[in-house]
Amino acid sequence: MFKVSCIQICSGRDIKKNLESSKKLILVAIKEKSDFIITPENSSLFGLKKKELMNNATSMEKDFYLIEIRKIAKKYNKWILIGSITIKENNKIKNRSILINSNGNIQTYYDKIHMYDAVLSTKEKYFESKTFTPGKKIKTTNLPWGKLGLSICYDLRFPNMYRKISKKGSLFIAVPSAFTKTTGKKHWHTLLRARAIENFCYIFAPAQHGTHWNGRKTFGHSLIISPDGKILKELKKGNGVITANIDSSLPEILRTRIPSLNKN
Repeated sequence: MFKVSCIQICSGRDIKKNLESSKKLILVAIKEKSDFIITPENSSLFGLKKKELMNNATSMEKDFYLIEIRKIAKKYNKWILIGSITIKENNKIKNRSILINSNGNIQTYYDKIHMYDAVLSTKEKYFESKTFTPGKKIKTTNLPWGKLGLSICYDLRFPNMYRKISKKGSLFIAVPSAFTKTTGKKHWHTLLRARAIENFCYIFAPAQHGTHWNGRKTFGHSLIISPDGKILKELKKGNGVITANIDSSLPEILRTRIPSLNKN
């Protein structure tokens, strides 16, 4: 048994302000004796155009937000997953989720594979592929309590990816997100619960919320979901933290009762 916390924030274009918002809530999670803390997608920078990102983004070694969160993980002996930050490598921009272990070291990272290219209306359009270079590798890694699968936001709509993650032995899947308010109202809860149920995995889904500096509206509703699809904790709106007790034995119990993962 361990405790997981999901952080909900409304990030902007100022990395220092975003860091302060994140740190404040991470410390709340630590006071709640959480063992594993997760921030949303785009925690460090939100809504910048490619040219601005090229000027502001750096390598992992130099990233200000990452350096400071690593210090917190080490000081308090906590595992922290930065849902995603913008990293520049070889003159390319990556939307990268970074797992920091309790020693403050980078355990692994995952680059978002599926780019959100969607036209929701004449006024609401998204073309992530024009800014970010997609990742190519599915990533899982070992936590002290079991294996974790990594994903980011739009990945949620690709169930085959989650089946591969669960077949690799993952008991938990992180889905840090900045889901749009438009699609969130229609699909967020249903998709997350479906991924939990079909894979018998816990789902940890911290989210961005509110109206951001560029007018974009994100849905919020950070969720922690059990492997049988039960919503354990939810934060509908506003900055905050949700924390839940996680039973690492439950996924395997459910997989034994209904051995669907063995069929495909």
